[in-house]
Formats: sequence, structure tokens, C-alpha cells
Amino acid sequence: MRKIFLDTETTGLEHKLGHRIIEVAGVEMRNRHLTNRHFHSYLNPEREIDAGALSVHGISREFLLDKPRFADMATEFLDFIRGAELVIHNAPFDIGFLNAELALLDMAPVETVCHGVCDTLRMAKELHPGKKNNLNALCERYGVDHSHRTLHGALLDAEILAEVYLAMTRGQESLIIDLADERTPGIETVASTHRSGECRAQLVRRASPDEIAEHERILAAIDQASKGKCLWLIRSAADG
Repeated sequence: MRKIFLDTETTGLEHKLGHRIIEVAGVEMRNRHLTNRHFHSYLNPEREIDAGALSVHGISREFLLDKPRFADMATEFLDFIRGAELVIHNAPFDIGFLNAELALLDMAPVETVCHGVCDTLRMAKELHPGKKNNLNALCERYGVDHSHRTLHGALLDAEILAEVYLAMTRGQESLIIDLADERTPGIETVASTHRSGECRAQLVRRASPDEIAEHERILAAIDQASKGKCLWLIRSAADG
């Protein structure tokens, strides 16, 4: 699956209050390897930047005056992410801003272009409940170098997120890959939909003939001891 690790910087926290995107970046990954393909653009928001937002990313209104507007790069951006799964930390924030920009251009939501969205913040909260799960905290937890991240920047944060994602998913995905490569008898992978809506591979181990025979022997012994009241055998007979 082709993945795009994506991040934005904005003029403020609420797109519903008219705040706009001022930087957008995405880095491409295929088969768990970065391809060195990326998309990056600063944008003229045609409005002022909140002081709180400026203190986070350090991108000034003056710096953006000669930059393209979202409308100028929308088609190029959508072509870059088309068909890929977007991996975003706190996805509702970035997706909300992207869809607000697209709505201003009478264009369809970003979800109609990409192949699903993975929220790594939600993933981190499931893995580490009750702990800090911002990008800096995850870097420290997984040993990802973020010493050069003094301010937020969309391209740098997207690259760091890719490293964090690899660290967060290394155990489960390598297990599935190893089992598939070794063609372990009796083990297969099937698609299963997680409660988040994400489709994940699940391991299914099939019983061997010896294990089935042993299972039937134990059920027979239980049935004899209970004088024909073994619930598993009764249920199997009813199902049959």
C-alpha cells in the first residue's frame, strides 16, 4: 500500500473561524520504505496569522506574501495523494482544514481522492493510554531523533511522523510478514476491520489433524463423565 505521511501548518486552530493553511507537506512511502518523493508548499492565506500559531511554527505573514495560494496548487497536491492512504497525526485537524480549502474551490473532500486515512494520534492513544502522545513524546518513546525540531514545520513533521509510524508498527507488521514469507503450515492472514474502520491483517491459526483428534477425544471424555450432557457436542449436533 502506498502511504503519504502528511502535515499542515495553519493561521490558527479553527477552520470554521476562517483560518487557512499556510504550509502543506507529504512524504511518500511504499512497502515500509520512503521513496524520496515528497510534496511541499508554503501558501499565501490572504489573512493574518494568530500570534499563538506564529509562536508554534514561526511562519510570518510577510514571508507568505509572494507564495502561491491553495487554489494554485490544489490539483498538483491532489494528484500527489491520489490513491494513497494518508497517515496523519491528529487527522481530524488536518483533514478539516484541507476539506475547508477544497470547499472554497467547490472541490470534493480529500477522502474521495485518497485511499483512507490513518490517525496516528488515535493509534498512539490505543497503544499508550493515559500517556502523552504528541509527536515529541512519541519520538522520545521510540528513540526517534527530533533534536532538530525547534519549531513545527510541515515537511519536517511529516518526515518524523514516518519514522515514528515505522517504530509503532514494526512488531505487528514484521510478525505478519515473517509468517507469510515462511509459509508456516496452518497459519494464514485474513482481512479484518478494526473498530476505527481501518482494515488490518489478522493471524488465523488452523488446527492440525492431531490437534483436532485430541480435541474430539477430550470432548468424548467430557460427554461420558457428564452422561451425555457435554454442551459442546450438543451444540455441534444442533448446528448440524
